[in-house]
Amino acid sequence: MLTASLVEAPSENPGGTEAAAVEVLEKACRAVGLQVTTTEAAPQRPNLVATLPAGHRGERSDGAIQQGERSDGAIQQGPGLMFLGHSDVVPAGPNWSADPYRARFADGRIYGRGTTDMKGGLAAVVAAMQALRHADAYGIELSGPVRLVCTVDEEEHGIGVRDFVSHPADHDFLGCIVAEPTDLQVVRGCRGASYLEIDVFGRAAHSGRPSDGRSAINAAAQIVDLIRFDHEHLALTQDELLGAGTWNVGTITGGQGISVVAPTCSLGIDRRLMPDEDPHAIADQLRSTISRAGIDTDGITVDVRVTMEMPGFATPADHALVTSAVDAVTDAGATTSIGGWSAACDGGFVSRDLGVPSIVLGPGNINTDAHQPDESVAVGDLVTAARAYTLAALRLLGAS
Repeated sequence: MLTASLVEAPSENPGGTEAAAVEVLEKACRAVGLQVTTTEAAPQRPNLVATLPAGHRGERSDGAIQQGERSDGAIQQGPGLMFLGHSDVVPAGPNWSADPYRARFADGRIYGRGTTDMKGGLAAVVAAMQALRHADAYGIELSGPVRLVCTVDEEEHGIGVRDFVSHPADHDFLGCIVAEPTDLQVVRGCRGASYLEIDVFGRAAHSGRPSDGRSAINAAAQIVDLIRFDHEHLALTQDELLGAGTWNVGTITGGQGISVVAPTCSLGIDRRLMPDEDPHAIADQLRSTISRAGIDTDGITVDVRVTMEMPGFATPADHALVTSAVDAVTDAGATTSIGGWSAACDGGFVSRDLGVPSIVLGPGNINTDAHQPDESVAVGDLVTAARAYTLAALRLLGAS
């Protein structure tokens, strides 16, 4: 099973070790007849693009022109359907009951790091594309290409998807399905994510005379209060689908010693974004608020910078991508719903930078299974996801 093979090709991030997993995925894609290219987004960190061309009708031994093919051999095609995933996984961490990179089967589930997030989803997409390759046997021609894009570095800084959207290419797609784990629910919108790092600089002095110095820790504490106030203010206005933007101060480091007025302090902050929010504008606003509060005066300086951003997105509930996905999951035998997601994903870049409407739909539960010891996914959910992806593509691209 492809999910197991991908799990047994560890691709932890941080670490930049996706190449082995991408090699497994590339071989699987080629084995089912897909056109595959890989491009390094960074040294030894390859993105993969696997394509089933439009108008695929199988092969004929008599050389006759296939449906969807012109006499010059070119394929007539319209907009396609993109599937999006990532090859990296978070570190295994402690407390596993067995080797996290040795896939094991028990009680109808596959266990191992990445089974849910999101090597199971990748495997389900490949299975769907294999089925679509044989749609001609049922008299169905695909009106546009079906493409799997697998990026690196989704779990950290998005190097892979940034590289993908930055290169001019054929991005004529009517929609993108991100195969992240949603428990087979159709997620039509996600908040974005950003990291802000704040460095505060003061002046050291002997702790016996703290007024001789300027404490960077005291200034940082004032900044934390400003952030807490804005977090509470944001919560007053709730979007029906995605809620509100949020702040979280995740790390704080500083000081030189107990007997020294702290000359430095640093904050690491997570700011979740609504689809129309720009983290750089948020950082500028925070700088202004800090100055208005008088924090960066009298020997205190503050530097605020954005170190990571992942945009949010929202696709209308009546968009064909959403309705087709709901019908596809239902026809595949599962119960589904339409909603939003508090997590972020690479689909935001595809939506914002390429203008391709996106949803998230995949096997596994991000809250109960992903990023945890003994991560697992139900085999039945992988099968259902593959069926749903196939049916969604046929509804959107199939022409009798």
